[in-house]
Amino acid sequence: MPLSHRVPELSALELLLAVVRLGSLGRAAEELGITQPAASGRIKSMEQQLGVALLERSPRGSRPTEAGSLVAEWAQQVIDAAHALDAGIEALRAGRDGRLRIAASMTIAEYLVPGWLLALRQTHPDTAVTLSAANSTTVAEQVLAGEADLGFVEGRTSPAGLGGTVISEDRLVVVVAPGHPWARRSEVTAAELAATPLVLREEGSGTREVIDRSLLKYDGPARPLLQLSSTTAIKAAAVSGAGPAAVSELAVAEELADGRLVSVPVPELDLSRPLRAVWPQGQRPAGPARDLLSLTRRRRQGSLQGAAQGSAQGSV
Repeated sequence: MPLSHRVPELSALELLLAVVRLGSLGRAAEELGITQPAASGRIKSMEQQLGVALLERSPRGSRPTEAGSLVAEWAQQVIDAAHALDAGIEALRAGRDGRLRIAASMTIAEYLVPGWLLALRQTHPDTAVTLSAANSTTVAEQVLAGEADLGFVEGRTSPAGLGGTVISEDRLVVVVAPGHPWARRSEVTAAELAATPLVLREEGSGTREVIDRSLLKYDGPARPLLQLSSTTAIKAAAVSGAGPAAVSELAVAEELADGRLVSVPVPELDLSRPLRAVWPQGQRPAGPARDLLSLTRRRRQGSLQGAAQGSAQGSV
């Protein structure tokens, strides 16, 4: 069945995601190499096409409406699929022999994998890579089914049936919009967090697993205020003032730096989590998968050495 006339063009979806991520139509236009009037016209045309308002504009910038957050969540999946198609076509045109299929959790796919692939391309330019972004449960299923050569997930242990190794670390932070009452607090208690409806990832994601486990003894978490399947949508909801959100520290560094979000400490909770590479148990990654795994290990060792040197200098 042909696509409905309501499905926007990829360029329009890419622009919407850039505005949601950057909080500014002008900055999004600059990043995509188009004029601000052209960007404004493209968003307006898409709103007319869909029949809903996607952005709220103010002198401080642009933020998504509730409908805009949902469209951005769906758009991210479309853009990810388009990138995978583009990579596959490029590989066919170039006649490459190397192929690497990666499945990664949303946070890892968005904030770590791009840097790894850039480094891999510098040393192995003939490797054609496709990336599938999903929650940690789905990533594990794809690796077990042979649909991915290497998976990247969040969790303290490898999923059943998979071997793996820790390749990095991350932690969750609780964030709110500057106008939220918690933004003026030095901390909140674990019990308060457990009793408060939060903006959360769906069940099956590594982020949700950490929150559910951490708040279990406090009879939480409460029923989610919003349950979204992408980090981008969660950030947009938090920035818009929907409510507190629990999200990867990697994902909100920019929003915390420019004041669009405020981090609220919860001293009673350990919200850290290891990030793992996984593969079928009893097998070892080979070929391009082995090359990428070696690269992530080298990068982790470099990060740990840098942190140790910084600690030593600080104690002199």
